Amino acid sequence: MTVSAIDELLSHNRSYVKAHGHREMPTVPRLHLAVLTCMDSRLDLFGALGLDLGEVHLVRNAGGIASDDAVRSLLLSQRLLHTRAVMVIHHTRCGLESFDEETLQEQITSALGARPPFRLGAYVDVDEDVRATVAALRASPFIDGTEIRGFVFDVDDGELREIVV
Repeated sequence: MTVSAIDELLSHNRSYVKAHGHREMPTVPRLHLAVLTCMDSRLDLFGALGLDLGEVHLVRNAGGIASDDAVRSLLLSQRLLHTRAVMVIHHTRCGLESFDEETLQEQITSALGARPPFRLGAYVDVDEDVRATVAALRASPFIDGTEIRGFVFDVDDGELREIVV
């Protein structure tokens, strides 16, 4: 019998709970920072940035784009949980660089009979996409733009490179 990936993770969780113990952590992130980043499993931001639990809010989606839901999460992070800065982190070799937006939209429409009502987020230049995401957040009336900075994470060596906006 093959164990599903979910069952394997549940087993890991039982071990984690035994080792973790109970500790009450504050809801407000200690560094008052929110990070908008990609859902890519190669991004270990806790390791790469030296983070610990309870220090930042991580908002993840495909490409780390400033979607309506990402803006909603950042708004709540700022208004209810007192984050003051936003760090945008995109990365090298992202899957969103590997397709043409309109072609994939047409394929999805043909296969599913409905066109997605949202942008998929394809792009060609990661630096330009970071600039566009930072600009969108700065232009949003729902985001406090006190400090919004953009970066590219290299998935091969872990280096974080700031993008001048």
